[in-house]
Amino acid sequence: MTSTGSTNAGRRTSGHRSRIARIAVVTACCAGVLHAASSFYWAFGGRWLLATVGAWAVEAAEDAPAVTGLVLGTVGLVKLLAAVIPVAVAAGRAPWPRLWRAVCWVGAPLLVVYGGLNIAVSGAVLLGAIPVDGGFDRVAMAGHVFLWDPLFLIWGVALMVWLFCSRAPKASQQNEFRAKNRTIRLPFV
Repeated sequence: MTSTGSTNAGRRTSGHRSRIARIAVVTACCAGVLHAASSFYWAFGGRWLLATVGAWAVEAAEDAPAVTGLVLGTVGLVKLLAAVIPVAVAAGRAPWPRLWRAVCWVGAPLLVVYGGLNIAVSGAVLLGAIPVDGGFDRVAMAGHVFLWDPLFLIWGVALMVWLFCSRAPKASQQNEFRAKNRTIRLPFV
């Protein structure tokens, strides 16, 4: 006779965590790829939604299109790598997974703080809670509140969820789990 009830419960919990981890890493990747795609689009001369980043971005693209294109292309490449590497790590297809997870543990909170603070500050400016001498760029503020910074926030939160749900259990938890879920064999069966 075997005891499988607690083993099945452990498997269900583990399966649930890994399903959440997969959804989270794909969500993070999608948010990052959207950011990267916009940077690449602007790098190659596109202008749609560029004003939502700020008037400075539009002016830079008009005044020095080659330099702006190189900078935005580099930014797009960094964003794309930051979006895709966690998926490769989750799939077991990336070298040095511990290094990349450590990088993600640093990057994810930065994305959350950056996105969250920019949403809060830009939102407060749009609502008039923070007065700005000389006015402000309403289109850029709206772009940061409703598009770019929420994507950063989603990217960071999803990355953190993936990191938490996919982390290896501590050795003491593994030993405890093994001790609780051993198959019990009765001598007379």
